[in-house]
Amino acid sequence: MPHVTLYALEPQLAGSETMLIGALTDAVVSVYGEWARASVDVRLIGIPPGRWARGGTAVDTAAPVVSFGMREEVFARPDAAEVVARLVSAFTDAVTAVFGDEHRDDILVELVGQPTSRSGLGGRVISAQQ
Repeated sequence: MPHVTLYALEPQLAGSETMLIGALTDAVVSVYGEWARASVDVRLIGIPPGRWARGGTAVDTAAPVVSFGMREEVFARPDAAEVVARLVSAFTDAVTAVFGDEHRDDILVELVGQPTSRSGLGGRVISAQQ
């Protein structure tokens, strides 16, 4: 199950939840195909004002950060570089479609590979469920 988490300042996030959920889900589908849509888990995390800082000072605006969790095996595939590039581009486009293109150069996309042997679902290690 692909996990997408977007972090943004709460005032920037408020009111755009539905559009973001759709755009982030569509970004995953654009890379993996329609079969992935039902498996995409999106979390929107709003950071209260005063709790996001840069250089030791709280900021009033910040470009969102996207974290995408997937099985680490993706990074070992022969087409890994292409998949990574497509995901980064698709997530950046999704976020700018909602928040505006002025944030494009500052949007951070983190692709996090999770070893199946260190992930659990329903109380059991995922690799043991196969």
